[in-house]
Amino acid sequence: MKQLRLLVAGCILGSAAFGQGASKPEAFEAQDDGPPAIVQWAQGHKPEFAGKGGGAATKSSPLLTSHGGMVLTSTNVATIFWGKSWNGSDASFKATEKMDGIAAFYNNVGNSAYVRSNIEYTGPGGTVVGPGVTLRGSVTDSATAAPSGAPVTSGILAKVCSVISSGQLSAIANGYYAVYVDTKRGNTGYCAWHTNGKCGQTPIEFGFFFNLDGDNACDPHADLSVHGQGVSALVNVSGHELSETMTDPQLNGWYDRQGEENADKCAWTFSTGNGVNNVSFGGTTWKIQGNWSNNAYNANGGYTDPVKGFQKGCLDNVATP
Repeated sequence: MKQLRLLVAGCILGSAAFGQGASKPEAFEAQDDGPPAIVQWAQGHKPEFAGKGGGAATKSSPLLTSHGGMVLTSTNVATIFWGKSWNGSDASFKATEKMDGIAAFYNNVGNSAYVRSNIEYTGPGGTVVGPGVTLRGSVTDSATAAPSGAPVTSGILAKVCSVISSGQLSAIANGYYAVYVDTKRGNTGYCAWHTNGKCGQTPIEFGFFFNLDGDNACDPHADLSVHGQGVSALVNVSGHELSETMTDPQLNGWYDRQGEENADKCAWTFSTGNGVNNVSFGGTTWKIQGNWSNNAYNANGGYTDPVKGFQKGCLDNVATP
């Protein structure tokens, strides 16, 4: 999910690769200094209505509509693992398993049927969401402690910009920086979020992810013989935030009248039941919640969740309704 507040959209700049020679930002600009107002809620925590403006939900079309903002025609990702547990000294944290699993997800999800559930959405000038996803780099900071609780968005952006300014990663216009901490969410009602900001003059997208070990409310309940619980939970919410970043990178793209983005509308629904992994790509298999498709809804298509029933408009491992 995204932040509730929409401020001035960032400039649309051309893509560049993560690598040597990129300019190093001297300052960063956050969209909001507080915690996100709308996020990927943990199960059982979502308010009755969490959309723009508050108040009760109104009956309206469930379709996503464009609000004029850009979409990502290709998605370049960098991961940042922040917190002392990422050094591997805590065997119960399984840092290597998490990092390897997250890398496998981003390295293989591009051009998959799962990602292609996003490509019907368009931006200015006839641009369309592209199915390409490329993992461009990764940094681990186990020397400093991650925030002890729910962070403000500017704090996570500052971390991203510090990694860029130090030369550990290079800035990419509209690149997506996913920050994974070793902090558990405690009583915080969300699992993850994404938003956008600037490092210097470079507009970027970034996401935040709690440590979800043993977190039942943020757990897809996948088959643990395939992946461990902690990494399974992280990959599920990573898919959610990635899809929303692709279709609404600057928070002025595609969402419905309640402010929900494509992954929000299918959150915590799956085309298979507990203990089953249902999305496969590049030799990896995960249990990932679906994404909303206007095309599927209009064609009366979608998957059937074994607990919640027919989820009209929701797709996961198919590209068309």
